[in-house]
Amino acid sequence: MSSASTLPATPPRNSPRQVAIASLVGTAIEFYDYYIYAAAAVLVFNTQFFPKADASAAVLLSLSTLALAFLARPIGSALFGHFGDRIGRKATLVASLLTMGISTVAIGLLPSYDTIGLWAPILLCVFRIGQGIGLGGEWGGAALVATENAPEGKRGWFGSFPQLGAPIGLFAANAAFFLVSYFLGHEAMVAWGWRIPFLLSFVLVAVGLYVRLNLHESQVFKDVEKAGKKLHAPVSSVLRQYGAQVLQGTLIMTTTYVLFYLMTAFVQVYSKSPVASSPAGHALGLGIPANTFTGILLIGAIVFGICTSLGGVLADRYGRRNWLIGVTLAIMVFGLSMPSFLGGAGAWTVLLFVIVGLGLMGFTFGPMAALLPELFPTEVRYSGASLAYNFGAIVGASVPTLVALELNKSYGLWGVGLYMAVNGVLTLGALLALRETRDIDLARVGSAA
Repeated sequence: MSSASTLPATPPRNSPRQVAIASLVGTAIEFYDYYIYAAAAVLVFNTQFFPKADASAAVLLSLSTLALAFLARPIGSALFGHFGDRIGRKATLVASLLTMGISTVAIGLLPSYDTIGLWAPILLCVFRIGQGIGLGGEWGGAALVATENAPEGKRGWFGSFPQLGAPIGLFAANAAFFLVSYFLGHEAMVAWGWRIPFLLSFVLVAVGLYVRLNLHESQVFKDVEKAGKKLHAPVSSVLRQYGAQVLQGTLIMTTTYVLFYLMTAFVQVYSKSPVASSPAGHALGLGIPANTFTGILLIGAIVFGICTSLGGVLADRYGRRNWLIGVTLAIMVFGLSMPSFLGGAGAWTVLLFVIVGLGLMGFTFGPMAALLPELFPTEVRYSGASLAYNFGAIVGASVPTLVALELNKSYGLWGVGLYMAVNGVLTLGALLALRETRDIDLARVGSAA
């Protein structure tokens, strides 16, 4: 027997390129699915799936379905987090992608209210919940694929790969609606063309599955598995033993989500709504054409992506805590300056507002896929990071659009900006209590006994 045959086999590892593509492609598809729903909820769902007798009520009902996914995301975190910590990251990521993709295609095939009546909004809510469950399990797994495979000193940079799925998905979703509207016209887009971006998700999911099925399990997880340290109930363990870290991660994520959904949902509604005033005398809209605002969002998405990558790199250089404290303070100032940007603004001022806001969003969002996993040991990391991330979604993003619309009616843009700043105070408090995690060894984060 040759000496070569007696050498232990080198464990298969994912190359940096595999890690980048697998974590980015999957989240890009997931966020694409998520954003096309948000765009359709603003543009067409009020006429497609709800009674048309009261136009204002239909708009509010359509927007309220956005919140269903945020409420479902912790369910996805618990479900997929359990299996991600029990059987591995790879299989769980495949399952979360299928859950999201099937729900999205089903929405694209769903008959309208005029065809099936009350079943239309009911089924829309069911499939929206399916989207939320899928995304609730997706992010944690993608973040762990990136960070558990990252070279030393580059977890922030590698962690920005799955975060890039958000700007890429935002760009692709708005580009899809822009092109459908451009080539088919607004009437055809509202009548049936909106379904095209949803049905295209089938092709994107197939690509994502191919990439993820070729991944290897991370060595950190294999070591836990080999040592027999996997837990039978990781979700209950993380809530019982690491509840403080879950709460801390939730509050750190809060301002990120408030900022993003005010930028992409509230500002979209406010910009596109006709020029009018509330009974309290506050402006309710700017009357900017829909395609003009879509173009603004496309530009903002590019800035968002660039700043997401920079945020990960700079968090490696300066530390998670110091970097995010500075960005959170900047977001609070930005929120309070909202009336200066949008008060009686035109398209160019809205563009500047979106660029600055989504730039700050990238700076705070980029490091999150490194920071949140760093709070938890390997045996509960999928569950803990996912729950913190998605509880942050409930606190920061489930209702900000509806809250902001009401605040604007009563107090104007100053009230909306103050809402953003107050959420910043919550995040700032959590960051000030944070122990710097940049240089910790993921394999040595405290053990969940």
